[in-house]
Amino acid sequence: MDVVIVGAGPNGLMLACELALGGVRPVVLDRLTGPSTEPRSNGLVGQVVRMVDRRGLYERLSGQPGPPRPNNAYFMFAAMPLNLGLLDDSPVYNLAVPELKTVQILEERAVELGVEIRRGHEFLGLTQDEDGVTLTVRGPETYDLRARYVVGADSAHSPVRKAAGIGFPGVTHDRTTSRTAHATVPTEWLDPATGALNVPGHGTVLPFLPVRTAHGGFTYAPLPGRPPIIATNEWDQPETDEPMTLDEMRASINRVLGADVPIATPPGDGPHMLRRLNGGNTRVAERYRDGRVFLVGDAAHVFGAGGTGLNLGMQDAMNLGWKLAAAIISGVDVLDTYEAERRPIADRTIVFSQAQHALLAPGDDVTGLRQLFGELLTQPGVARTVAGLVAGADVRYPVSDDAHALAGWPAPDLDLHTASGTVRLAELVRTAKPLLIDLTPAGDLAVDGVEVVHAKADTDITALLIRPDSYVAWASTDTRPDTHTLRATARDWFGA
Repeated sequence: MDVVIVGAGPNGLMLACELALGGVRPVVLDRLTGPSTEPRSNGLVGQVVRMVDRRGLYERLSGQPGPPRPNNAYFMFAAMPLNLGLLDDSPVYNLAVPELKTVQILEERAVELGVEIRRGHEFLGLTQDEDGVTLTVRGPETYDLRARYVVGADSAHSPVRKAAGIGFPGVTHDRTTSRTAHATVPTEWLDPATGALNVPGHGTVLPFLPVRTAHGGFTYAPLPGRPPIIATNEWDQPETDEPMTLDEMRASINRVLGADVPIATPPGDGPHMLRRLNGGNTRVAERYRDGRVFLVGDAAHVFGAGGTGLNLGMQDAMNLGWKLAAAIISGVDVLDTYEAERRPIADRTIVFSQAQHALLAPGDDVTGLRQLFGELLTQPGVARTVAGLVAGADVRYPVSDDAHALAGWPAPDLDLHTASGTVRLAELVRTAKPLLIDLTPAGDLAVDGVEVVHAKADTDITALLIRPDSYVAWASTDTRPDTHTLRATARDWFGA
């Protein structure tokens, strides 16, 4: 086999789809017999929303027609409002979708593309040599698989990472206890105009915007089509092995807000979230590759605050997928660029996670810091920096010093006027193939082995060479672009 992916969560399935688009049919293994019904992530934020649109998955995930629109209202950072209305061009996109639905849609897409998914098949171990990897797998019986490459997309406890001997250093925060529950609140407490929760004895809690008090944090999240999510975060709570209950959740809310909130079990069969987590981890794998073994998603990185793991993991998959396919199909080896490009984004997300953790901590000194930071967030320049951090839009892939300013960034959203009509650039990259967008007056650019789209657009860009993951490999604003550099870049990346 060419590629075996261990883990049929969102990251593993996204990678499977990318490989299939590149001409490789991977096998996906998962020890569970079906998708996990445990409530996990509640949606996607930032660059990954644009990326799923560029694979034609946005409408399937959102259930709504049309492309994603940026959030120009507000978001949050460390339980402080981030006013996105201060920005001319917000990089923050939101897609509220439960992880179970994400998995189901990605699995449907993978099957459409011919991917084989083996559920109930547990990875037990591996050995590798110069030519490939041998995996031991337990299904209805124990058997060996031989593959050219193996990818661990198998959670923060990744057996693949451990089998490859890759360390997972980082920081463990053991003072925090977070509680999360699907629960209803009194309807008379809800503001029909804003969706805010008005808590007698405390005040107004805006939807999705966390509240930080001297005793902890509280969040009310009325996600569409699902029961509201209530969450608290406290410090230095006594540990317990007792199952989580709604009474425990009510007591936690009372300690945090200083007010009683009569929450109740939602109607319906569920599954309804009722979860307690003690502590948290921020960790990044020592390396993302060991020979023919690669890591994506939580197997490569976890973050203690911010809810960014899935956003990064699915983009890891889009980065690695086309590179593995290129190595297998055309012999172009750019696999070492995977860690070089994705690791700095994980390191940047550590800053995002640790800064939020510090700003959420108890204490009067932190309260003073938050007041100052909140004032800074009202400045457009600061809001732009933090919004880029929230969206994962502030890290450029490594490029040469003389590269165009667009190189190393995701391709811009453009409406392209072609001979057959107007089309969004996002619709042209759904096949995950290298693409040259020729916007020059002459319209005569060409590169062997790369599809060319001749068009016009309302931009000063005259040409874009776009990688299969929708990042810009080369760009020009010259009327007559440097075709020598264009072709050299295409050879380096695609062997074209």
